[in-house]
Amino acid sequence: MTNFVAYNIEDLRRIAKRKLPRGLFEYIDLGAEDYIALINNRQVYKKLKLKNRVLVDVSERSCSTKIFGTNLKMPFGISPTASAGITWFGGEILLAKAAQRMGVVCTAATSAVTPLDEIYEAAGGEHLWFQLYMWNDKELRSRFVERIRDVGYKTLVVTVDGPVGANREHNNRNGYSMPLRYSSRMAGDVLARPGWIFRVLLRQYLRRGAFKKENYPAELGKKLSDMSVKQGQSHTKPDSQCWDDIKRIQDIWPGNLLIKGLYSSEDAVLAAKHGLHGVILSNHGGRYVDNAPSPLQITAETRAAVGKDFMIAIDSGPRRGSDIIKAVACGADLVMSGRPTLYGCAAAGEDGAYRALEIFYEEMDRTMAQLGLNSISDIGPQIFWNPPHWAYPPH
Repeated sequence: MTNFVAYNIEDLRRIAKRKLPRGLFEYIDLGAEDYIALINNRQVYKKLKLKNRVLVDVSERSCSTKIFGTNLKMPFGISPTASAGITWFGGEILLAKAAQRMGVVCTAATSAVTPLDEIYEAAGGEHLWFQLYMWNDKELRSRFVERIRDVGYKTLVVTVDGPVGANREHNNRNGYSMPLRYSSRMAGDVLARPGWIFRVLLRQYLRRGAFKKENYPAELGKKLSDMSVKQGQSHTKPDSQCWDDIKRIQDIWPGNLLIKGLYSSEDAVLAAKHGLHGVILSNHGGRYVDNAPSPLQITAETRAAVGKDFMIAIDSGPRRGSDIIKAVACGADLVMSGRPTLYGCAAAGEDGAYRALEIFYEEMDRTMAQLGLNSISDIGPQIFWNPPHWAYPPH
């Protein structure tokens, strides 16, 4: 057990900042361009005020819910996060184990630095989903989907908001890339964190070799350009993707299929019409389109557009248990976030990631009691005081 104290997600963030090399921390922590979307993702949660009902017996309250037939301790999931393994050796496995312990969803990422089969062997099951990027090469993509299926994953999340790479200027300034390239600035940042060298870097080199995207086929690895590598991107996110590509995946994927990265009710309606099992409203944590609205701002209108039976998850911005309640009140079935458990993993490995989940649960449970709520079904827009127009579904 690693000794650390964290009372909230911000505490974990501060610990992570102390422990990670600057370029790696900023890769996780920051967004695109001027950070407009990144900042707005938090501001909209803070704008929603809650009103309580008193003298309600909440002694039997529960935060539990069910998604795709799987019982969850709370309506929360870990978003797919590339390169969790740079925060702690085997970070992707540690995130999955922490989620399994808590009883929530974890989504393993295509860009992980740990092979997808190792993640599944360590913490596979109904709580573990997998995220897919839409590669240009349709044959490679189909073979990869078949591999994910054969390993045992039952829910596939297709990220669709990256037809071109994001403009993350801090990565260029810091010299961050994946695979890691040790520019003078990056080398200086790494040497300033000797604990990270022994805790992560040396273990990585001794057991796996250099950091790399372990799930990428060799054919794609060879196509990474110098320019795209400098930006931490690659030519594997095609600008030609369309709904026909989703149909090809549906033809070979037998499980639950969602798309992630939309923030318009129109696209959610199309997803339902195309037979998907749900959507994840997301602006990629403010890491792609810098003037994007927060997914929270379009949740209510999306719920109204697709009806009550279509699964809506939402990520980008949650930092408190009360944020989960706010998102559910707007119409979300599941609330997801990536940075909090990365901060936790950087702070203390699996224990740190679990602590992040524990914080969300404790805060959600406490807030439900304070508001007079006994179950997820009790949560609705009636809990808001003087809400903005976007918090209520349109009539």
